[in-house]
Amino acid sequence: MRKQIVAGNWKMNNDLAQTQALLTDLQKQTQTSNAEVMIAPAFTNLYQAFETLKHSNIEVIAQNMHFAESGAYTGEVSANMLKSVGINTVILGHSERREYFNETDESLAKKVDAALEKEMQIIFCFGEQLADRKSGNHENIVEGQIRKALFHLEASSFQNIILAYEPVWAIGTGETATPEQAQDMHAFIRQTLEDKYGSDVANLVSILYGGSCKPSNAKEIFSNPDVDGGLIGGASLNAEDFYAIVNAF
Repeated sequence: MRKQIVAGNWKMNNDLAQTQALLTDLQKQTQTSNAEVMIAPAFTNLYQAFETLKHSNIEVIAQNMHFAESGAYTGEVSANMLKSVGINTVILGHSERREYFNETDESLAKKVDAALEKEMQIIFCFGEQLADRKSGNHENIVEGQIRKALFHLEASSFQNIILAYEPVWAIGTGETATPEQAQDMHAFIRQTLEDKYGSDVANLVSILYGGSCKPSNAKEIFSNPDVDGGLIGGASLNAEDFYAIVNAF
């Protein structure tokens, strides 16, 4: 059975004191669902978060990593560095990384390989721009992103991969794909996996929705058969809102 997952991407928010305050608030919340819960603080606060939450059921994950093990890559962080502070899951390919830092499907394939080589779990993000959606090209865009970054992998690698569909036009805009749009795309993604790797892999992989999911719409979105949870942005910065989403299953 596929895992239900809610992951909070804190992006470039919260200094150390603010991080600690939010971690404290998160620990006060009551979970009524069976979802796996993850949070991704800033690099500078990963170890603090890991130490604070290591006896809880909240996993601390990273927002990004480099594909090299070490070297002259000023400002970058490797898989080994993440693992050394207790981090075993990393978000790769977020639309903001693609847009602002020029990440490509080809460079992301190298990051995927590096993370898997170190036995890390990956939340792999992809999604279309508004122009792609309006032109009816959204499925082609999504299929291409998945194929170019992931389809060189063996089927067994997908045991360590979570997919996150991000309609870029619905991130930070207040716009949200309708539950029907989310389900249609998630079903298409699962079929794309099945066409390449078969139904066993397709039915194993959790696919998260990542476009302005919030307490008011999470239950309706998560009720779809191919939506296995959410990659949450702004709403993850408030503990009560975040757990309202966690408990929406």
